[in-house]
Amino acid sequence: MTLITNLAKNAAKAAKKLAILDTEQKNAILIEMASALRANEQSILDANALDLGAARDNQLSQAMVDRLTLNSQRINDMALGLEEVAALPDPVGEVRVLGKQPSGIEVQKMRVPLGVICMIYEARPNVTADAGALCFKSGNGVILRGGKEALNSSLSIAQVMHDVLNEHGLPTELITVVPDPDRALMLELMQQKAYIDLIIPRGGEGLIEFVTEHSTVPVIQHFKGVCHLYVDKDADLDMAIDLLLNGKTQRTGVCNALEGLIVHSAIAQTFLPRVRDVLSEAGVQVHAGQSAAAYFSCANVLDDGEFGEEYLGLEIAIRIVDDFSAALVHIDQFGSHHTEVICTQSEQTAKQFQTCVDASVVMVNASSRFSDGGQLGLGAEIGIATTKLHAYGPMGLESLTTEKYLVNGTGNIRS
Repeated sequence: MTLITNLAKNAAKAAKKLAILDTEQKNAILIEMASALRANEQSILDANALDLGAARDNQLSQAMVDRLTLNSQRINDMALGLEEVAALPDPVGEVRVLGKQPSGIEVQKMRVPLGVICMIYEARPNVTADAGALCFKSGNGVILRGGKEALNSSLSIAQVMHDVLNEHGLPTELITVVPDPDRALMLELMQQKAYIDLIIPRGGEGLIEFVTEHSTVPVIQHFKGVCHLYVDKDADLDMAIDLLLNGKTQRTGVCNALEGLIVHSAIAQTFLPRVRDVLSEAGVQVHAGQSAAAYFSCANVLDDGEFGEEYLGLEIAIRIVDDFSAALVHIDQFGSHHTEVICTQSEQTAKQFQTCVDASVVMVNASSRFSDGGQLGLGAEIGIATTKLHAYGPMGLESLTTEKYLVNGTGNIRS
């Protein structure tokens, strides 16, 4: 039996041990893990320093380095994420009554774990804690295959969680980190349909496409985050500036950062000079359509078909549209089904935007940066699905479960 097959088989075996734990026990263990992360901060930072040193040597992009970097605040955020997951309702065991059927049988549906989740990700060491917590609470085993960029950090975080599992007599295979980043092993991992029930890749578009193409296990897809802010003719322009700056500049290397600004022509002459000033001050490079480029001295002019880029940096694409319908057409053509935002004071327009836009998160007068499992009340998220089977948007506990039918009879037979 190969290393990967053995890891997958042991994870599946370990997952069955979670069935003996009730919600109170799972929550107590998660809280202990959170405390252990804080207590072991220095050892985690030491491991992360090794990864950051290698990142500098290999000249990784600034966006990749930002995702990779841990500090006291981010470790505390990981711990808070575990505590938030512990505080959430446990979906496992929830029963939905479908009622008595004409045949006399009683039918219910009960929420149950998926089994084993495999996470494939790049320079995101926080995924180790987030995925470990969410899978543990939802009754699933998890296999974590991070990129070589974050391997030391991931192994250190997992070791802290393993120590807590050991203290409770639980198998450490519940949270398995693949110790070798060899791509050949990743390919083998994606063939383990006998033991793995779902693969969730998190990273660049190339990684998602590679996993989707080669996996024999179902895959949750999230190709990229091309998020837009549409500033309507009825927008509060001060609010629009705040939403633009927060969405674009607070943290650029994340999938819920703004990559596009769409402006209604009725307010462009008033609004875009303000946009020019604030983006210039923030050091944001502007790419713009022909009409919008006139408001910027150094804009890179885009043809109509050149929008839709995921910059993951201090860059943004700007377009003026004639009306609300044209904004919808632009989003439909260039959006990525991730997050779309409208700034407007018109309730009717806001409602129409949320109804018509096909994205997993559609916001009115709120920053795209809130498109995050923790911010939306899910606790830590395990990923974001931009396709609709079986989840859409940030995935929390419920998205890691399914339902099975419970049927009770009194000797009923079908006629």
